[in-house]
Amino acid sequence: MITGGPGTGKTTIVKTLLELFRQNGLEVLLAAPTGRAAKRLTETAGMEAKTIHRLLEYSQTEGQGFSFQRTEERPLKAHVVIIDEMSMVDLPLFYHLLKAIPGGCKLVLVGDMDQLPSVGPGNVLRDIISSGAIPVVRLKEIFRQSEKSRIVSNAHAVNRGKMPQTKGSDDFFFLSESDPEKILHLIMDLCSRRLPLYKNKDAIDDIQVLAPMRRTLIGVDNLNKNLQEKLNPPAPHKTEMKSGAVTFRLGDKVMQIRNNYQKEVFNGDIGRITYINNDDGELVVMYPDVSGQREVVYDQTELDELVLSYAVSVHKSQGSEYPIVVLPVVTQHYIMLQRNLLYTAITRAKELVVLIGTKKALAIAVRNNKVETRYTRLAARLAEAADPTGG
Repeated sequence: MITGGPGTGKTTIVKTLLELFRQNGLEVLLAAPTGRAAKRLTETAGMEAKTIHRLLEYSQTEGQGFSFQRTEERPLKAHVVIIDEMSMVDLPLFYHLLKAIPGGCKLVLVGDMDQLPSVGPGNVLRDIISSGAIPVVRLKEIFRQSEKSRIVSNAHAVNRGKMPQTKGSDDFFFLSESDPEKILHLIMDLCSRRLPLYKNKDAIDDIQVLAPMRRTLIGVDNLNKNLQEKLNPPAPHKTEMKSGAVTFRLGDKVMQIRNNYQKEVFNGDIGRITYINNDDGELVVMYPDVSGQREVVYDQTELDELVLSYAVSVHKSQGSEYPIVVLPVVTQHYIMLQRNLLYTAITRAKELVVLIGTKKALAIAVRNNKVETRYTRLAARLAEAADPTGG
């Protein structure tokens, strides 16, 4: 197990391990829990990475429905399996992965234990580390980004329970505002005008608004409605298609919210609508792919798998990176103000972070280090298996 925060060298270690394994003629398989995390791993490691589901050949079998084709009876063919973004891997998926690992195969797990836990059940990464049953390498020294950059240093500061520092920074800002209505207008202005000018970035593709909650005036749902009107307003040449209360418009930024193995799009994948035809009920989304771009066709009955994604929840952002992240931090989101949520949001940004809200709400999030308790017994069972005598 290799664990550490941003900039501590996880990617460098994976690349070095890959080179060593190659030199020794070992067959290596790379995987990550989501499509976007697998794409990032492919780019950084220089060899193909798959989603864990694709690695385990999750597919439909006649009369049996969907199941994993790689099991104890038909294990993976590899000397080494490397899994990235382990914080996102839930207990059932890890169970199926372990079943498919052949005897004698090396398993290298890589992740950041201080990020939010998986959406699904369990807390696999933390349990493995706390069990003491498996060798763990903890990376603590920050190598990435210059001393001047505040994104990585502030992420680590938050993780240690300290307030982020913004004085003299040109890539980490805190804008003080307590009125939710004014924060909403400020986010609109930042995303449509100020940030694209400041960093010469595309307002839709390069800026991602994150929010702790879906509801409230500055929650994900209302932010999306307002950002759609601001960044992709109606026009005669822009076809539209309604799905419940949501209107999808040509050019909209959308997210897949369920794993769809037939279409090979996964929960959290973000793309742009490139085609809408109301006559035949078709909508096409262009997704970034390992090899470039890929179009996926939806009919009207499948639109419940899509949501607008100008703003997304911090949970849904896991495994992704964006050039610019904008995050409201307000007491209205009190129930979700947690250190690991703030830390996860900050570590999504590559070039710029803008926090908007009150110092009080920011301090609540930084101080609240209560990690959601998940009762799994995995750590205890691993410890028992490693030392049955209890010594």
